[in-house]
Amino acid sequence: MRDHADTEPGTPRLTKWLDGRLTRIGVTGVFPRDCLLAAALTVLTFVLLTALFWFVAPEDGVSFDRARAWLLVAICCAQAMLLCLRRVRPLLCLALVVGLQLPIIGFSLPEATIRGLAPFVVAYTVGSLLPVRRALLAVGAVVVVESIGAAVVVTPDLLTAIAYVSASALTYASATFVGGYVATYRRYVELVRVRADEAIREQRTKVQAAIGAERSRMARELHDVAAHHLSGMVVQAAAVERLIDRDPAAAKAGVAWIRSQGKETLDNLRLVVGVLRGRPGHEGGDGAAPVPGLGMLDDLVDTAGNLAGPVEFVREGEQREVPPIADVALYRIAQESLSNARQHAPGAAARVVLRFEPRSVSLEVVNEPVAPRRVPAARTGGVGLVGMRERAQLIGATFTAGPTAAGGWSVAATLPTNGPAATRSKEEAPA
Repeated sequence: MRDHADTEPGTPRLTKWLDGRLTRIGVTGVFPRDCLLAAALTVLTFVLLTALFWFVAPEDGVSFDRARAWLLVAICCAQAMLLCLRRVRPLLCLALVVGLQLPIIGFSLPEATIRGLAPFVVAYTVGSLLPVRRALLAVGAVVVVESIGAAVVVTPDLLTAIAYVSASALTYASATFVGGYVATYRRYVELVRVRADEAIREQRTKVQAAIGAERSRMARELHDVAAHHLSGMVVQAAAVERLIDRDPAAAKAGVAWIRSQGKETLDNLRLVVGVLRGRPGHEGGDGAAPVPGLGMLDDLVDTAGNLAGPVEFVREGEQREVPPIADVALYRIAQESLSNARQHAPGAAARVVLRFEPRSVSLEVVNEPVAPRRVPAARTGGVGLVGMRERAQLIGATFTAGPTAAGGWSVAATLPTNGPAATRSKEEAPA
C-alpha cells in the first residue's frame, strides 16, 4: 500500500481547500480525516435512503415495510461508518463492506436491490491505493462473492442473477477504474514536478558554471591586457624618474611612450569589454579593434624589446592558420610570459620561439637570468601562471613553466593540430 500525504500532487483545488481548512482546525493525518468522511457519508446515506424508502419507492410502486426499510438504512449506515478504515486498511475495509452488502441483498426486494454509497467509495479507494494487479484481484474476488450471495439469497432466477452480477461488476469495476486513473494522474503530476525541479536544478548548475567560466574568462582577459601594458608603464615610469634630471629629452620620450601605452591599454580594455558583452558586429572603435593573434607576435616582441632587454623572435617551420581561440590563447601566453620576464628579470634577454610542426604548434618563451646588478621583483601569487595554464587547458594544449638550467625561466605551450583538442578549438569562438 502506498503511503499518501495529506495533500498530493494533482489533488483538485476543492480537496486542497478542504485539507487546508482541516489542517487549520487541527485535523491532520489519514485516519482522522477518513473518520470525518465516514461520518459525513453516514449522514448522507441516512438522508438518501430515508427519502428513497418513504418518498421515491412508493411513487414507483415499490413498497418496503417499515422494519425492513429501517434495517436496510441501519446496515447501509454501518457500511458508511466502516469507511474510516479505507486508507489505513483498504482490503479489510473492502471485505467488511462487502460482508455487510450480503445481508443488504437478502433484505432487499427482488425488483429493488439496495446498494449504499460505501461500496463505490471503497472500490475507488482500492483502485487508487493498491497496484493495478492487486486491485483487480481484490475487486474480482468481491464480485464473485457478492454474485454467489445474490444467486443464493435473492432468487434462483437466472436472468435476475445475471442482471445483478452485471450491475455488481459494473459498480466495482467502474469505481476501481476511476480510482486507478486518479492515482495514475497524481503520479504523473508528481513525476512532472520532480522532473521540472531536476531541470531547474540542472539549469541553475549550468548557469553557475557558465557564470564561473565567464568570470575566469574576464579575469584572464583583463589580466593579460592590463598586466602587460601596466607593468611596462611602471618600468618605464621608473626609468623616466631616473632620467628626468640627467636626460630630459629621453625622459620626455619615455613619458610619450607611457602615454601611448596608456591609450593602447584603454583601447584593449574597450575591446575586451565589447567582446565580453557579446557585441562583435557593432560599429565603433571597440568592435573595429583587431583581435590579437600569432600574426601580431612581431609587434609584441618589438614593443617588449624597446621597453626592456633584448627580445629575439624565432619562427620555425611553415606558418599556417590555427583555430581562432588557439590563436588568441597562444598570443596571450606569449604576452604574459614577456610581461613576467620584464617584471621579474628586468633587462634580461628573452627569446620567443614559435614552432610549426606537422602535427603541432608550439610556443616557447625563455628569458635569461637577471643581471647581478639588478634586483628582480619578488614573485607574487602566480595569477599570470594560473591564467596561462587555464588558456592552455581551454584549447587542449600542454603547458609547462619553470626555471631553466641557466637560472632563467621558461614557459612552453604545445597545441596538437589534429585530434579532439584541435577540433574542440575550432568550434570555440575567440576569447
